[in-house]
Amino acid sequence: MSIKVKRSRAQPMSRLLGGQGELAPLMRTARLIDQAQHHLRAHLPDEVGEHLHVGGFSDGKLTLITDRAVWLTWLRYEQARLLELLHQLPAFAAVTGFTFKVRPVHPVKAPPRQARQLSGPASDELTACAENTDDPRLKQALERLAAHAERSDDAPPQR
Repeated sequence: MSIKVKRSRAQPMSRLLGGQGELAPLMRTARLIDQAQHHLRAHLPDEVGEHLHVGGFSDGKLTLITDRAVWLTWLRYEQARLLELLHQLPAFAAVTGFTFKVRPVHPVKAPPRQARQLSGPASDELTACAENTDDPRLKQALERLAAHAERSDDAPPQR
């Protein structure tokens, strides 16, 4: 196996993100979208603002995303006012309209934990199997399994 030498060196972040860097246009777009989102949220009622996300900008239209159709309907009625708000920012003077989308947000749910129960008699059987086993690793595994049994507080564990 051979190791090939890279001919180009890693570029500093300032060059990548700076004026002529490869990522500069992407970073500029991200900043503008963030600026539009903060500006719109600051001028909308709180109950609407938390459901509004600016998704992107293309062909003179700004994409507004919300998590419910009721907020989308409200935003459609307020299009003229939203356009006036955006035109207050010099970077968004070219916005001619909106594209609306509904993207429901479903919170990530952890799967319910299924605690497994081991009865006392099953534990006794596992312990007996462990005593009759010659393999030390198998013996330890069986003893660990047997230790998971439900035992009443007054009965000491058997070995």
